[in-house]
Amino acid sequence: MNRKSPLSIGIENYKEIIGGGYYYVDKTLLIKELLDKCEKVNLFTRPRRFGKTLALSMIQTFFEKEMDDSAIPVDNSCYFRNQKISQTGEQYTCFMGKFPVISLSLKSAKQKDFDTAYHCLVQQIAREYERHRYILESDSILDANKAIYRSIMEQKASYSYYATSLAFLSDCLKKYHKENVIILIDEYDVPLENSYFCHFYDDMISFIRSLFESAFKTNDCLRFAVITGCLRISKESVFTGLNNLNIVSVLSVDYAEYFGFTEQEVSDMLHWYHLDEKMEEVKLWYDGYRFGKTSVYNPWSVINYVKTAVSDFSAFPKAYWSNTSSNSIVRELIDKADYTARKEIENLIAGESIEKPVHENITYEDIYKTQDNLWNFLFFTGYLRLDHTRLQDSTVYLTLMIPNEEVRYIYQNTIREWFEQQIRILDLRPLYEAVLSRNCFALETFLKNQLRRSISCFDNSESFYHGFMLGLMKPLQDYEIHSNFETGEGRSDLLLIPLDEMQPAVIMEFKQVKRFSEMDSACGRALQQIEDKHYAAELIEDGYKTIIKYGICFCKKSCRVKISDESAPV
Repeated sequence: MNRKSPLSIGIENYKEIIGGGYYYVDKTLLIKELLDKCEKVNLFTRPRRFGKTLALSMIQTFFEKEMDDSAIPVDNSCYFRNQKISQTGEQYTCFMGKFPVISLSLKSAKQKDFDTAYHCLVQQIAREYERHRYILESDSILDANKAIYRSIMEQKASYSYYATSLAFLSDCLKKYHKENVIILIDEYDVPLENSYFCHFYDDMISFIRSLFESAFKTNDCLRFAVITGCLRISKESVFTGLNNLNIVSVLSVDYAEYFGFTEQEVSDMLHWYHLDEKMEEVKLWYDGYRFGKTSVYNPWSVINYVKTAVSDFSAFPKAYWSNTSSNSIVRELIDKADYTARKEIENLIAGESIEKPVHENITYEDIYKTQDNLWNFLFFTGYLRLDHTRLQDSTVYLTLMIPNEEVRYIYQNTIREWFEQQIRILDLRPLYEAVLSRNCFALETFLKNQLRRSISCFDNSESFYHGFMLGLMKPLQDYEIHSNFETGEGRSDLLLIPLDEMQPAVIMEFKQVKRFSEMDSACGRALQQIEDKHYAAELIEDGYKTIIKYGICFCKKSCRVKISDESAPV
């Protein structure tokens, strides 16, 4: 590796990364830990883009007795020559290139209906059969089994054959190689999540359950298996009766450092690219996750950040993860939030924590049964991080926080989009009638109702109220809406300028206080500021006949509205 090593964005093939000279954060000791622990079936759950697919590719490259087109074994040792696993000794490296491997990704099954999703899974299975077609030349495979093999490979087999296809392929591979098989399944939960939201969950879960039971429960040809996904799904849904399943979730201490980057790995990467002084910014934006007892950075975002900074040192950090990870769960939480949940979201965005009971054994059908399940989904998918845990009456409670600035941005952006959508479907005529007719009571009542339905997405409360009012006023027709508009001797918070000079212009000045008892005086200060700063001067000079001046004070989910006595024709 040299100082110009490229950074791999979206490359998830281990051979391509090592062979192409890309910068690689060495995670090969994951292999040692798998061998040391000797678990039969391992389920790793981590958020999207935390290196699960690359880890499986690395495992496959190490263990697989790969065959070329002439059925000659391929030597993959060159891909591990300078990696940590090569320093562990013969007791581990002796397993290199020893086992047949079945590798299957289920992410292609994210389709609109079961028939299409099933067809995509059939294609993936057929490709894996095609990759091992060399076994058809072997006398160790019966002719009848060869016929079944070809029908599966050519996508001509029946449903029942595909439902047990991994077990059948395992049996064929063991007969050929005289070694048990390693099975790698990537993104196992993608078809389950997608089928739930697209309303064919029962059909999909039936197929996946059959596929997994035959592969992992009753498969005497299995050496070990590694399954990855974003969420832990209950055993009863897809792992029925599988007693040898080792679940490694974000709460587990084992394997914690192998998915995501540790602080030392991030520091080393920044040093390699002469970006040491960026460490504090990277930590603020992309750190904050905790797997087991290990602090972890988002690897996808760190790599994107470093690649950008190498080209443009002064570039600002971005929410790279928000462009790759589905935010539907955040949106569902916001859509279904009651007053308590909205308050909890506001507290999280302000840097505070919430406490929720943990529910790891849930299915997609359970998502909306309680608000707690949605919080759990947010935690396990990376939108919240663990601060600490406690046990009470046999229930584990998690104290949760937003992990970093990147995820905070996702919440804020999702809330903005939700708020804008709410405005589009809201009848704003009563609001505008109240504003233009100087009806303080009606204006105050309307604003209070909306505040109680809204969610603050700013650390600075005054910024939230300003954005809240701007969002409500923007759709007002026949008016120019100006925020922080320079006029007189300062900047008015909100200025509504009519296209027709005979209609009233409106000046709004906002204040925010901590106590309800301070609201009246704050409204008075807002009105006085309008006068002291001469915000109406230019409007008068331009010839507007009527100018309405509002002092509006906000406190929590309430407001007070006062109007200037001089809000009359000028």
